[in-house]
Formats: sequence, C-alpha cells, structure tokens
Amino acid sequence: MRLNEVVFTDSKPVDGYGPGFFRIGGEVIQGPVIAGPDGTRTWAGFEDAAPLLALRGKVDIIFIGTGAEIAHIPADLRHQLEDADLGVEVMSSPAAARTYNVLLSEGRRIALAMIPV
Repeated sequence: MRLNEVVFTDSKPVDGYGPGFFRIGGEVIQGPVIAGPDGTRTWAGFEDAAPLLALRGKVDIIFIGTGAEIAHIPADLRHQLEDADLGVEVMSSPAAARTYNVLLSEGRRIALAMIPV
C-alpha cells in the first residue's frame, strides 16, 4: 500500500461542527462559513453571492451545505453560480464537510459554503 502525505495549501479541512459553529483548520467560526483556496471566512448566507462568485477560475465546484438537512438553495443563487461556470453541489452541511475534506485531500480545486446545523 502506498501512503501519501496530505498537504492543504491555503485551504483548510473541516475539523468539526456543532450547533451554530464550524471548526476549520483548528479555528472556530460562528455562523455560516466559506472555505476554499482563499482561506476561511464568515459568510452572510444564501443572499450573499459575491464571495462565491469571486471563486470563479479558482475552483471547479462549490459544495453548499444547507444545514442539518438537505434543502434547495434559492434559484437566483444557483443561476448566478452556474452562469459563472461554477459547479454547484447542494447537500446537508455534514455531508458537504465530509465530501470537501475527501476531495481536498486529493488536491481538487474546490470550495465549501455552509450554513450551521
């Protein structure tokens, strides 16, 4: 079996989450969050498309966590992201965090935006 060390550049893995918070790269962040090649920061939620659109050309796909349960994101947000040629995958926040961590460890060009559970 071959083992490779995982290197995370400016993107940090999700270490944990709970009611109202996420722990990403050892830092606890309250409320919605974006993580990706530009680092980790708070997010205003589904009405705040600008930081997601700023990822154009830097990532191929954005995983959007909708909280404890999977839900639809606003159609306007989805259309803006798709028009910017950004792939969008919507799932519950726990599933988005796990998927993000796996693909991040593979060196993929990804980002994550999540609403707390």
